Amino acid sequence: MSWLRRHLLLLAAAVVLGGSVGCYPLGMGFLTPVPVPPWVTERMEEKYAHRNDGKAPIMPPLRNGYPDPICEDPPTDGEVLRAMPRVPRGSPYLYETFRDDIVIVKNRLVDKIDPPRFFPLVGMAQLHHCHWECVIYYTETVQSDYPFPMKVKKPRTQVIYIDKDHLHLYVGPNPESQRQTTLDLTKY
Repeated sequence: MSWLRRHLLLLAAAVVLGGSVGCYPLGMGFLTPVPVPPWVTERMEEKYAHRNDGKAPIMPPLRNGYPDPICEDPPTDGEVLRAMPRVPRGSPYLYETFRDDIVIVKNRLVDKIDPPRFFPLVGMAQLHHCHWECVIYYTETVQSDYPFPMKVKKPRTQVIYIDKDHLHLYVGPNPESQRQTTLDLTKY
């Protein structure tokens, strides 16, 4: 019996010592770092950071006697760059693609307001169409350092169309109800 106990004790000691050295996958228990690919953070940012890019805001009603609003807010550079196709993912030093010297030109194509109609979850509202054409000029650089160094630069142009439509509530032709609704929504 002592022979069996001695061998089991030596086997347990060998397992404990063998597991505490080298590249043991769970050596730190629940604190073991987990390798995460670098593009995971980009995907999470796309998913959570820019939630309102595709949503139409609800604005105060249009008031009688005042000029209709115009689309004064062009898309931001960030919205335009997020709407572009992604740069192909390469391998560092083997094949990489970069976009440099980016210039964005924004042109308003459509600025019109539809007559009032019913929108679910909103009620009576007017749809204000704001369509923008964004022309992006950039230099595309393709670079490789292995097996031999190479760098190719090409001027590129890309056209992106962005809709920044929004809704204006419609409360009827009564100026007092228009003023009160605007006051309730904007606090001034």
